[in-house]
Amino acid sequence: MIGRIRGVLVYKQPPDILIEVGGVGYEIQVPMTTLYQLPELGSEVSLVTHFVVREDAQLLYGFIDERDRGLFRQLIKVSGVGPKLGLTILSGMDSSSFARCVQRDDISSLMALPGVGKKTAERLLVEMRDKLKDWLVQTDATGQAGSGIALAPVTDIVADAEGALIALGYKPQEAGRVVAAVNDDSIADSEELIRRALKSMVSG
Repeated sequence: MIGRIRGVLVYKQPPDILIEVGGVGYEIQVPMTTLYQLPELGSEVSLVTHFVVREDAQLLYGFIDERDRGLFRQLIKVSGVGPKLGLTILSGMDSSSFARCVQRDDISSLMALPGVGKKTAERLLVEMRDKLKDWLVQTDATGQAGSGIALAPVTDIVADAEGALIALGYKPQEAGRVVAAVNDDSIADSEELIRRALKSMVSG
């Protein structure tokens, strides 16, 4: 199993990144909470990873720290939650925010995430409560996700943001509507636009 990877970041277009290690490029999917904290392209980066082998694919998921990977591994053990939905949940909120949702039985914030219906949200609250003791203890001492580094120059940050949200499971019409609602002249890159859109969806 591939548990950690360190190399040069050569590509990132949420939720996909490419890290080159010894001349080999590894395609990795990361949650937005990790992507926000990645360095500039061409910089060295180290991620902890979770390797999934399916009949039709071998998939590698990356996380900025053990805390997020641990939560991801617990999430995918919940009935009805696969790696894709686990990635979506961690894109909408970091591990501390998720722990607060569980602690407060905040089902509405979970249901705001794409692919999380009422039954799935209820299962998450019930099954994850006993598994999150470590996170709940540390919630108050944990800061928010980093501000992130801008992506490489793009021709259309709106299209990039909409594409990222669609890849995370949002419907195209919903992605377009929310991106348009939060977009303004102060946004310089797609990462910031995606961050605002996700925050709006979860808190809306």
